[in-house]
Amino acid sequence: MIGILFTGGTISMQLDARTGSAIPALGSNDILALVPGMDTIAAVEVEDVARLPGPHVTPEHMWRLAQRTAAWLERAEVDGIVVTHGTDTLEETAYFLDVALISPKPVVLVGAMRTVSEPSWDGPLNLLNAVRVATASASRRRGVLVAMNEQILAAAEVQKVHTEAASSFQAREFGPLGVVDAGDVLYTRSSPQLSAWRDPRSEACLRVRGIETRVDLVKAVAGGDARFIDCSLASGARGLVVEAMGRGNVPPPMQAGIERVIAAGLPVVITSRCGAGSVRERYGYEGGGHELREMGAMFAGRLSGLKARMRLMIALGYSSDLHDISQIFESAEQRG
Repeated sequence: MIGILFTGGTISMQLDARTGSAIPALGSNDILALVPGMDTIAAVEVEDVARLPGPHVTPEHMWRLAQRTAAWLERAEVDGIVVTHGTDTLEETAYFLDVALISPKPVVLVGAMRTVSEPSWDGPLNLLNAVRVATASASRRRGVLVAMNEQILAAAEVQKVHTEAASSFQAREFGPLGVVDAGDVLYTRSSPQLSAWRDPRSEACLRVRGIETRVDLVKAVAGGDARFIDCSLASGARGLVVEAMGRGNVPPPMQAGIERVIAAGLPVVITSRCGAGSVRERYGYEGGGHELREMGAMFAGRLSGLKARMRLMIALGYSSDLHDISQIFESAEQRG
């Protein structure tokens, strides 16, 4: 049996007759009634967890969703979980669940880029394919997956790269893990390495107890200074993610701000504003990655800034000790 947790998003929206804009409208039963053939794929049981547009989803919502998903996964009769979600924050929730959940069973996120009112509504096929992926034995022990536009993508790699195309979700650097072809689930490559601290078979497995939501994300820009970093520190942030340039470099004034955050005993995680590639301490000039590493900044490997922020929230929910947090990010860096 497959559990389907409905949380909202465009897949549950229709166009308002007065304004012509998309608004939340459909519940789980409404959507399933418009998806023919579900009963030929798997027995399903549903829960309406929320009815939220993607931009309304918060880390607190993600944490509650993780707890609900974990409860479903503990049921012996449940073979996998599908979560419907708004596409604007789907990649963040997918990675949050990927880090927070401990189960060999498949968890598959799915959404739609079109509303039910449009002739090109992609919700039914995406949902059918997500259930197909969740039922496949080959989907076990692959971490959290995303099923969109007949592709299967890893939560650690997926990004929304287009504002409205049906093919908006991509893994730019390595491509999809597989496809759903005429109803068949076909994997063409292995999933990103499962780190020991997320592997339930490992003694190093970390049991997540909560999250720290006060983690800010700052992007490096040409001529950037430390104002946003200092504001983040002054307003009570408990951690900072910096989307640096290229391999992990920032303008010199930003380095000074990063140093102040580290001096305050708070973690700073470096990612890249590029869409692919890993961050490394290659450059030794002022603001270069080598200098940031030397002062105590952590590197997030190939993770995007959005995903590194999710990882840091969960890491801080486990421990405020910088060594512990560094160990959690080392496993992400090793992928790069």
